[in-house]
Amino acid sequence: MDSGVIWGKWELWGLLGLVSFATYVWRATGATIAVRIVPDGAMFQWFSCLAYGMLAGLISRIILLPVGILAETPLVDRLVALAAGFLVFAAFKRNMLPSMISAVGVFGVLAALRDFGVL
Repeated sequence: MDSGVIWGKWELWGLLGLVSFATYVWRATGATIAVRIVPDGAMFQWFSCLAYGMLAGLISRIILLPVGILAETPLVDRLVALAAGFLVFAAFKRNMLPSMISAVGVFGVLAALRDFGVL
């Protein structure tokens, strides 16, 4: 066996089996627990509110305190794109796909206009 080869054929198959087993154990556990969840219950509503709160915090962080290349864009561009997304979200009866596409599109157009020196 070559000293540069760390994993052989059978070790990789064993690793694949192990990670597949770990994945399916959690899926089966989730499916078993999901049968007992009451969607109108207080605990489910609490988790739903928690998820929405975390999402709102993440979006606020991305818009107000961005990192990386997004930090180089003006705040007004990010806010205009956010407003466009909200307007389309309301116009399309709370459909996420058109609102996301419009917000990204508006942001892209604003960034392109700034890049070309129009804005």
